[in-house]
Amino acid sequence: MQLMSSEAPDFRLEDFLPYRLSVAANRVSRRFADRYGAAFGLSIPEWRVMAVLGRFGRLPAREIAARTAMDKVKVSRAVRQLQARGFLERAADAADARLHWLALSKAGQGVHAAIVPMAREMEAEVVQGLTTEELAVLNVALGRIAERFPGEGVD
Repeated sequence: MQLMSSEAPDFRLEDFLPYRLSVAANRVSRRFADRYGAAFGLSIPEWRVMAVLGRFGRLPAREIAARTAMDKVKVSRAVRQLQARGFLERAADAADARLHWLALSKAGQGVHAAIVPMAREMEAEVVQGLTTEELAVLNVALGRIAERFPGEGVD
């Protein structure tokens, strides 16, 4: 029995930009995760939470979810794991007890500081072979794509 291909024979998934972006992002994320995971035992969501807190400081979980485009469940799970390992501190808001602020602990700051050079190394590998002009065009294009879909597309 022969399987039927798509009803749109001119649609080539491997040429479909959203698919290509997703595959490229997943490959890069997994490669980077192999490095910091081996060194620090962190998952991709855990690193994303730490990276956002390392960059922006104290934030509520909903803001981390928005900045990482991860769903609230992934953020919550990552936060629990990071707290259990002593990498995050959590404090209730003085004016609103329902709101909790998250920040890297001293241990979390140390791990973040150790991973940043690895991140820069990985970025250099990712862009290796691109000219300065190509990299500039890529950055502009990615920025424009992201601007078109603010706050959309959670993991």
